Amino acid sequence: MTDVRVPTLGESVTEATVATWFKKPGDAVAVDEMLCELETDKVTVEVPSPVAGTMGEIVAAEGDTVGVDALLATISEGGKAEADAPKDAPKAEAKPKEEPKEKDAPAPKKASGGSTGVDVMVPTLGESVTEATVSTWFKKVGDTVSQDEMLCELETDKVSVEVPAPAGGVLTEITAPEGTTVDASAKLGVISGSASGELEPAPAPSQTADAATATGKPGKDVEDAPSAKKAMAEAGISRDQVTGSGRDGRIMKDDVAKAVSAAGNAPAPQASAAPRAPVAADDASREERVKMTRLRQTIARRLKESQNTAAMLTTYNEVDMTEVMALRNEYKDLFLKKHGVKLGFMSFFTKACVHALREVPEVNAEIDGTDVVYKNFVHMGIAAGTPTGLVVPVIRDSDAMSFAGIEKAIAEMGAKARDGKLSMAEMQGGTFTISNGGVYGSLMSSPILNPPQSGILGMHKIQDRPMAINGKVEIRPMMYLALSYDHRIVDGKGAVTFLVRVKEALEDPRRLLMDL
Repeated sequence: MTDVRVPTLGESVTEATVATWFKKPGDAVAVDEMLCELETDKVTVEVPSPVAGTMGEIVAAEGDTVGVDALLATISEGGKAEADAPKDAPKAEAKPKEEPKEKDAPAPKKASGGSTGVDVMVPTLGESVTEATVSTWFKKVGDTVSQDEMLCELETDKVSVEVPAPAGGVLTEITAPEGTTVDASAKLGVISGSASGELEPAPAPSQTADAATATGKPGKDVEDAPSAKKAMAEAGISRDQVTGSGRDGRIMKDDVAKAVSAAGNAPAPQASAAPRAPVAADDASREERVKMTRLRQTIARRLKESQNTAAMLTTYNEVDMTEVMALRNEYKDLFLKKHGVKLGFMSFFTKACVHALREVPEVNAEIDGTDVVYKNFVHMGIAAGTPTGLVVPVIRDSDAMSFAGIEKAIAEMGAKARDGKLSMAEMQGGTFTISNGGVYGSLMSSPILNPPQSGILGMHKIQDRPMAINGKVEIRPMMYLALSYDHRIVDGKGAVTFLVRVKEALEDPRRLLMDL
């Protein structure tokens, strides 16, 4: 008897409601077949069958509220081979004389010569990430690979994921070539061969299942979530207008909401479908068309969503950087010697923003429906440009960190961002963001909010300018600051107060020590 339990629901989500059961007691179920659907306050979660067998008792009925890891139902397992198939799938066994027990076991698969074929599967992609694009294969069919050697690289909405070889042998099949979109449980290739790397015939794959997985398109028998069907009927939109993010392209309730929102924000139906303007033949021959990466597509979509959703407004101020620069120059050598990290400007700005957020908490809050969620902590997002696009790693609990702790965290996250090693968890949960366009020479700009945050501070180039100081003209290192904020939650007074507090803290850093 196998228990079916509530899976991990996501960051800060502790309970869900059982929306729909797709199976009833006595029904036969296959491995990974959808048993039921849970709804949280943020997403809809499908619960697959952990084993093949017969549906037993349903413990949590439709409408029940359940916590993480709560018991939902039980399954009486079928034949031993069926039950063991998913557990053994990723392992390469070495039992030369053992015969296959059944046709449906996905992996490992027997190959001639006594060794096995091991499927290369998509690794865990991170919370809420359901698909990825195969960007690069480092190996080709026929190449010998060692265990844990990098086979290929996947691109998700947020990060790049490297796929290591689960076993040593020979790469005998690539089922998802470069450019293919795959879901979180898709097969990428097959490794066959003995420990010596002897080439063996590739096992015959299940073409129908892999084709559906690789393309992300729903098959004939894919059933959309009941809640999604109801939402589509209420919104008056057809299935063709919604892109499914569920398993095998299944449409979820969340997908319908996104489609409705996108339709409502579109200026005109023909605008999104407007053809590209004609290009002269001579010019066309000199153009290069490159498909946008998933990261760039996500950046474009999220920034546009931010402009369409938030009542965004930007207010400006300027700060005299004389005192910060003097303090930094005085202590940077001692700071580096003691803490092993350089003293930069970002730690001063982070501290100044934390100080200002305490006085103006709505800038550190977010809107959830008709509620305002105030955060009694600061997870500071530090926007960073990388060769593949903009990412925002998060320095968690930066309000409780020292200058050295902030600088070390920024240096570590910056290195990971440049190398494409940031995890999903390291880019989630930010409450406020700082963006430094000054490193590229920007003198002034209006940053765009990083939803669901309500504020983002833009730093800019430090430039010497003549300033009136005590009735005299002096040359001072000045920087323009820009605060973009969501006017639905932050009033003009609060935004101006925030910028003034940041300005005061930077122009007299001693105020930070005394919490003034």
